[in-house]
Amino acid sequence: MKCIILAAGYATRMYPLTENFPKPLLPVGGKPILDWLVDDLASVTEQFIVVTNHKYAEHFRQWAEEKNRQHPCSITVIDDGTSTNETRLGAVRDIQYAIEQTRPNDDLLVIAGDNVLDFSLTAFVTYARQKQTSCTMRYEETDETKLRRAGISEIEGERLISFEEKPQTPKSHWCTPPFYYYTANDANKIPEAIRDGCATDAPGSLVAWMCRHTPIHSMVMPGKRYDIGNLETYETIKNSYHGLQR
Repeated sequence: MKCIILAAGYATRMYPLTENFPKPLLPVGGKPILDWLVDDLASVTEQFIVVTNHKYAEHFRQWAEEKNRQHPCSITVIDDGTSTNETRLGAVRDIQYAIEQTRPNDDLLVIAGDNVLDFSLTAFVTYARQKQTSCTMRYEETDETKLRRAGISEIEGERLISFEEKPQTPKSHWCTPPFYYYTANDANKIPEAIRDGCATDAPGSLVAWMCRHTPIHSMVMPGKRYDIGNLETYETIKNSYHGLQR
């Protein structure tokens, strides 16, 4: 399995802190956010592929070099060539670009690089390998306002039967965080999805297309995810986060 880390966003809501520095490398709990994710998954993945933009690429290259000196873990940094929020490729095209550049030919764990978790993602990898299908995670949310700002899953048993990004009328209370497992066979369908009109900005748009074309299972998230969306949430998490609960 290979892990694609999405890190090509510009985090404009966190300016000036992220105006010249990438959000996934901000310190939380004594080390960069990405360190928590990479350290957690190092035992279950063969390679990390960080796809970022041209503006922040050198920051990630320096981080990867230092990370590999500390603990070799095969990190490849891919520059998608964009330099502004207005010209960004979007998450789905970034996934495809990373695949084209590295040709992993393997199952893929695709994760957002700016999330902090209090649980290990290795349980999700184990779940996906047991199901032998592409997989997502889900957690229950009762706040209607938050539901309208999230990716919403309809579930039947453990099967994902529909998915919608930021719906005005949510069909369920199941939110889907930006952590996805794609089998190698399903990952090869991404060019078809884009040609078929799959939206490319949000990573969940690919899930919405995939669940209409291939079986996808959904695992209940075994802990909490902290989305660092603005300066206030960053300050709160930075000062209170103590690491993963395994």
